[in-house]
Amino acid sequence: MKKYMLPLVAFWFSIASFAHNPDVSTIMLVEKENNVWVLQISASLTAFQHEVRTHFDETPYKSPEEFQKMVLEHIKNNLEISFNNNREITLGQGIVKLGHETNVVFEVSGIPSEINSVWVENNVFKDISRNQSALFLFKEGFTKEQFVLDNANGHTLALEVRGNKFVVVGTSKASFFSPYFGLFFIGLLGIGFLLHNVFGNKKVALKTVR
Repeated sequence: MKKYMLPLVAFWFSIASFAHNPDVSTIMLVEKENNVWVLQISASLTAFQHEVRTHFDETPYKSPEEFQKMVLEHIKNNLEISFNNNREITLGQGIVKLGHETNVVFEVSGIPSEINSVWVENNVFKDISRNQSALFLFKEGFTKEQFVLDNANGHTLALEVRGNKFVVVGTSKASFFSPYFGLFFIGLLGIGFLLHNVFGNKKVALKTVR
């Protein structure tokens, strides 16, 4: 566990810069062993509350458990990720950890072992006018790249594999950096590796949502 302490400290230090900012979120796809993947979405609690109140205004939540279920449903309805020409992923079991900086983690199926292209459309926070999301893909043997989904690209990205890198289709530049995201890139690397064990060790201190 000691080997994870430094990345975790870096992560939480950097998270402090955006935990209360509803405009900023992160999406991480992390490959575990044997082509098993997990997805984590992190954003301020305020951002999730705004979206839930907007989309579930006719059935307002009455408990944290109801809120968590609505968060999971909202993400499944508004995040699309596909590989290799429209091979869509499936989001399985989801867990939510509520806090100023709220994390949602899903088991993921449907990602091919050999990846040629990736397409992402993120409308999870579409009702927050200037929202932007950092996208991180952690695949073994690949360089770690950062991409941003925002109003400029319609919160949509098309990526292709070139060697051991993911690059944006139609441009030679592999990453786009926002001032918000530079601070916690190092921390996210650490969390990315830590997520390799999220569903494997059964000791995650997150609340399971059924």
